[in-house]
Amino acid sequence: MKFKKIYIEITNSCNFACSFCFPSARKKQFIAVDEFREIIHKIRPFTDYIYLHVLGEPLLHPNLDEMLTIAEENNLFVNLTTNGSLISLKKEMLKKHNIRLINISIHDIEENISAEKLDFYFDEVLSFAKESSEKTYICLRLWNQEKDEITSFNQLCLSKIKEKLNLDKNIPFAQTKGNGLKLLPNIYLQNERRFEWQHEKPNTNKTCYALKDHIAILVDGSVVPCCIDADAHLRLGNIFSENLQDILNSEKALRINSGFLQKKAVEDYCKKCGFAR
Repeated sequence: MKFKKIYIEITNSCNFACSFCFPSARKKQFIAVDEFREIIHKIRPFTDYIYLHVLGEPLLHPNLDEMLTIAEENNLFVNLTTNGSLISLKKEMLKKHNIRLINISIHDIEENISAEKLDFYFDEVLSFAKESSEKTYICLRLWNQEKDEITSFNQLCLSKIKEKLNLDKNIPFAQTKGNGLKLLPNIYLQNERRFEWQHEKPNTNKTCYALKDHIAILVDGSVVPCCIDADAHLRLGNIFSENLQDILNSEKALRINSGFLQKKAVEDYCKKCGFAR
């Protein structure tokens, strides 16, 4: 079996405190380099693409440079998601690696960066985007739409993007599809609704990419069906103590997968998942 991607959470610690983020009760950890190497060795037959994200800010990890090298040595395509606040400190390290995609969640800064520091943030993030886009896809994310009208914060973001990228047309606020709106070669913008992790009203009739398109590995080695399971409610096993193929062939994994093939969510956590809204 080959997955389109496997998520690896190298830390669940973050320097931001976003109100919309999943309120995880897990202990804050940073994965060790040897643990990361072990994970890469075990998952390599199962995918060509890794995403360094579930919860947490990957640029906080002190050994990210070494881990990116390990991924490159194993011919893996690397994708990561960041809030962008540490790019000014990490940009030279990031640019020396062959990173396929960097998602920058601009919506995170609304609650976490003061108004007087916003211009510095956009200067650093968008200059990095331009410098890196020759070999890396950059996706700027504004995942905070709740209404049709544009907020003052989003107006500010779009005006800064237009200014710093020297765009000659206004950027539409409309919700985007697929990879998003192409701004420049290899630079995209995604306008999306604010993500809801769980809904109060369960829905049994749904299908999912979990266990078909991807799986996720949390910082403690827990293997879960998808990147939305940020507290291991659906824990299938542990990558450090078990063989991945055995984990994927476990009774729970097969039951979840069989249910989705029949367009049915069999686990309570899946029934309330916000992704399939």
